[in-house]
Amino acid sequence: MSAATDAFVSQNRDRLLNELKEFIRIPSISTLPEHRPDIDRAASFVADSLARAGMEHIEVIPTDKHPLVYADWMHAPGKPTVLCYGHYDVQPADPLELWTSPPFEPTERNGNLYARGTADDKGQMYMHIKAIEALRAVNGKLPLNVKFLIEGEEEVGGASIARYIAEHADKLRADVALVSDTAMYAEGMPTLCIGLRGLIYAEIEASGPMRDLHSGLYGGAAPNAVSGLIELLAKAKDDRGVIQIPGIYDAVEEPAPAERESWSHLPFSEADFLAREVGSGALIGEPDRSVLERVWSRPTFEVHGIAGGFTGAGSKTVIPAQAVAKVSFRLVPRQDPEKVIAAFRDWVRGNTPQGIQISVRILNASPGLVVNPEHPAIRVAAQAFGEVFGKPTVFIRSGGSIPVVGDFAAHLGIPTVLMGFGLPDDGLHSPNEKYKLENYYKGIMTIAHFFEQYGAGP
Repeated sequence: MSAATDAFVSQNRDRLLNELKEFIRIPSISTLPEHRPDIDRAASFVADSLARAGMEHIEVIPTDKHPLVYADWMHAPGKPTVLCYGHYDVQPADPLELWTSPPFEPTERNGNLYARGTADDKGQMYMHIKAIEALRAVNGKLPLNVKFLIEGEEEVGGASIARYIAEHADKLRADVALVSDTAMYAEGMPTLCIGLRGLIYAEIEASGPMRDLHSGLYGGAAPNAVSGLIELLAKAKDDRGVIQIPGIYDAVEEPAPAERESWSHLPFSEADFLAREVGSGALIGEPDRSVLERVWSRPTFEVHGIAGGFTGAGSKTVIPAQAVAKVSFRLVPRQDPEKVIAAFRDWVRGNTPQGIQISVRILNASPGLVVNPEHPAIRVAAQAFGEVFGKPTVFIRSGGSIPVVGDFAAHLGIPTVLMGFGLPDDGLHSPNEKYKLENYYKGIMTIAHFFEQYGAGP
């Protein structure tokens, strides 16, 4: 019946696009309190869309912060159950002056739809709902059982959904999760992501003298909190990019030979990556590792920001009493976040400069994971993706983190199919975010194919 669902999508292109535009016009920015009414509007829009698609038991679930949306359709006895995840919240649009068209007025240009949330994640999440609609319109029913859990806090940490999954494992029980919040490796190349790095995000605070001191009167004798913090952070990696925290590499597994071999055939150019994506004078990192290994299968330590002392206009010659830095580790599968945190705390204690006191606050932590590409759902997803796009599906990892995928593994015991239809240049979190219109339509078709084929069984 795949041809019938494809025809449904083709015949309803204008309506499907207009509905997506209506969704995107809601400025559901989760980090700004003044947009709370928009968050509620977006949650209601998702619930209404699920109802129109024929889903049942629809709930807009209050949380300590932003609501979750749940729905299910469980009338396919003996068939597998897929749990569909996505998020309706978006990043702020700043800086507004860099947008070619208004960030919440979706605009078509060059085969793309430009607006905040087009690719991350409204456009991708909405495809799941429209695939359900297409299947029900053609067949009157679904080929498998489906549950939806959509959140409004992905861009601000996702604490509510993590708690909900842990507390409602029986309600959410499924055979596999489906997430469309990633990108294809290149335009026209169907891509399944089978590995994600985990994340530890921390705040390090350094304290020196009891108050800011005059550098003329105390310079050369009093410890400087900013200098001490920089000295500590500089020890975390050597000049080759190797992390110097003991034990950090103990649980790191090498990619399987077949996986590394497949990466060697991807259309990756280090020169293009440097020029078009990074834009610096050179790349850094472990010299004996390929660039793809560095960003997909190796742990990292990064400093995101340092604050302290005086940085205003003019001069103020103080020795800062306090300084703070935001740092993170990206973890690869098999690394235990708690063990890495403990090793990091031990390393900080052993490397804190004289006269400085350091405190470490862990803001969040999640493990990395890898999915077996031979899992039946992954095999079917690869086949469906390849059918619609007319090319073999490639398997990659992502250097980023999607914490909810770890929650599904930890509390539901299920793998996740990471079937994303974005492109590397979609500009997520940046001005002029876009989503390729053809990928929106083909994404609906691909997801419908996946549901049909996974429901049909081997």
